[in-house]
Amino acid sequence: MKITDLRTTPVSLPLAEPLGNATATIHNFSCLVVDLLTDDGLCGENLIFTIRPEQLKLLDAMVHVLRDAVVGRDPDDTGAFWQDAWRRINFIGFTGVSIMGISAVDGAMWDLKGRRAGTSISAMLGRCRERIPAYASGGLWLTQDIASLARQAEGFAGQGFKAMKLRLAGKADIDVPRVQAVRAAIGNEIALMVDANQVLGVDEAIRLGEALAPYDIAWFEEPVPAHALEDSARVAKALKMPVASGENEYTRYGFRRMIETGAASILMPDLQRVGGVTEFARVGALAASFDLPVSSHLFPEMSLQLLGHVPTAHSLEYLEWFTPLYEERIELRQGKAAIPDRPGWGMALDRQAIRKYAL
Repeated sequence: MKITDLRTTPVSLPLAEPLGNATATIHNFSCLVVDLLTDDGLCGENLIFTIRPEQLKLLDAMVHVLRDAVVGRDPDDTGAFWQDAWRRINFIGFTGVSIMGISAVDGAMWDLKGRRAGTSISAMLGRCRERIPAYASGGLWLTQDIASLARQAEGFAGQGFKAMKLRLAGKADIDVPRVQAVRAAIGNEIALMVDANQVLGVDEAIRLGEALAPYDIAWFEEPVPAHALEDSARVAKALKMPVASGENEYTRYGFRRMIETGAASILMPDLQRVGGVTEFARVGALAASFDLPVSSHLFPEMSLQLLGHVPTAHSLEYLEWFTPLYEERIELRQGKAAIPDRPGWGMALDRQAIRKYAL
């Protein structure tokens, strides 16, 4: 079997209500569906996205820059593709949109090889588990008032979630009452994570972390700018609560630097930024060698396959951003997500929905 064509479909997925964190208000998702076609009629698929519509053309162009690295290959040759693509981005750079392009093609290749073999990606990599704890991340936004936060937090708990995440403003007078209200709403048995989305300096982050400590915070996510690894390490050292980070890191080299500096005690690779399935698995092995927990960032429908494999997998970030584009839904039971054992990603894009939202 040979890959004969690479095709992309730009998609605009509107939101019923805007989502807001400390850095952006999101009104719609601009997605790119990536398809790899073969001479045997099989097709492998993947999905990447951006919150800024004007960037979609850039993502599309980068995927097609890598066309010659994948067309003509056997789908099983994911390692060879990755090495070839790495050489091809040498002048462009080894972070940013070039890695997103590699991730897009790499993921479609893994889906294709899974469909060819009739098995899931996690089974091909080596499964460690059949279910993974999921935390509710599709709410508790800065655009909500305190009463709304409390109601939604109670709703998440009622759905069976044992953990959830609240976005911070980065100001104690705003954040402490909101955290207090959510903690009161869910009780002490449910884990509460907080995310500052990189808006704080070191001293501010330490002061805010100390102010939130009485509310038993499961992790403090991205308290300072993601690139400031030494600053993140200072915050992590000063606070008793774990610091989580990694969604803005690229490849195993970025995560190696995170580990070396002590920037986080919980690593959060993002499939799109880390380098796809191939590199996520490498980061998982790296984390396991230091006994560091790994929690996914976004892309829950696909991240499940990697969390089924990574030895130190901690939790799935669960949100329904891309649910309208899929044929299946994630199966949740008592706060845990089932890892599908269907071929490839285990969850297929809904082609009727893709046509509906296509640009």
